[in-house]
Amino acid sequence: MRCCRYIFNPVVPAQAGTHNTVPLETQHPQPTFPQGKGIPACAGVMVLVGAAFAGIAQAQLQTYPTRPIRIVAPYVPGGGVDFVARTLAAKLTEVIGQQVIVENRPGGGTNIGSEAVVRAAPDGYTVLLGGVPNTANMTLFKKPPYDVVKDFAPVSQTTIAPNILAVHPSVPARSVKELIALAKTRRGELTFASAGIGSSNHLSGEMFRIMAAIDIIHVPYKGGGAAVTDLLAGQVSMYFGTTPSTIPFVRTGRLRALAVTGAQRSRAAPDIPTMSEAALPGFEQSAWHGILAPAGTPAAVVNKLSADVIRVLRLPEIIDRMAAQGVDTIGNSPAEFAAFIKQDVVKYEKLVKSAGIKIE
Repeated sequence: MRCCRYIFNPVVPAQAGTHNTVPLETQHPQPTFPQGKGIPACAGVMVLVGAAFAGIAQAQLQTYPTRPIRIVAPYVPGGGVDFVARTLAAKLTEVIGQQVIVENRPGGGTNIGSEAVVRAAPDGYTVLLGGVPNTANMTLFKKPPYDVVKDFAPVSQTTIAPNILAVHPSVPARSVKELIALAKTRRGELTFASAGIGSSNHLSGEMFRIMAAIDIIHVPYKGGGAAVTDLLAGQVSMYFGTTPSTIPFVRTGRLRALAVTGAQRSRAAPDIPTMSEAALPGFEQSAWHGILAPAGTPAAVVNKLSADVIRVLRLPEIIDRMAAQGVDTIGNSPAEFAAFIKQDVVKYEKLVKSAGIKIE
């Protein structure tokens, strides 16, 4: 069944700057009504129009969704973001009775997938799993292809998780303080991987570089999976990895975890200290994700999808599955998520400018 779009077309006035020689009083002859009856008649029409639009909104609310929903994940498959996207999609499919599909559209520092959603029909059937890059890109790029505040309708923040500072076992450092000392003696030699410029792990690395006053080299990859692969092979020194992609290798001893980047310790690895505890008071940088619809999506659709997402995120099985990978579920309202996004834009504007990062 195809989604119908109802459009009310009011009379459009003449454009500013044009000249019309017809006297104003003769352009639109005014209708005459029996005294005392004109205004009530007009009011009745407006009531009918208002009722019609209310009926349309109610119909959208009752029927949505009637076909599959596509969640665009602007990252390569296999990373921590993919885990969140597919976990959420699988359970949403059960809850709403329609298939929810994850489509990976990486590239351009998440701009390719994000812009595709901005340009999609605002009907609730194509949404984005957004994150830190969407807010950081507002400053990273000289001319970003979208405005994260104006071009999206926030649905709900889904998750938040700290990154884990992990090093290859060959790196002679067993604490953050030892790693900082090593970086200062081997200036410009140590490298840190990321899933790409502007990713959460990239920004964690830049924050570490600035706060510790060290010289480490950024090595961006096309996705977190490739970054982890090279870290395991010893091709890079460290990686501020997402918890789902890093924790398994820490547990098997193939990587050494030194700290988590969140304000609190991770429930998935409570023995690993925070960066603030370990060496750098005030250090906090976490990876969040959330569902964003194109701007102009009807409020009834946004609210319905938000309610379904929140319902899924509050299921004990989802909470436990996410927590096992170091991911905390959120599930806030569209208004709360919108306020969070605005704050995050300001936060990363300061960090990006301090780090001197710029993408043309």
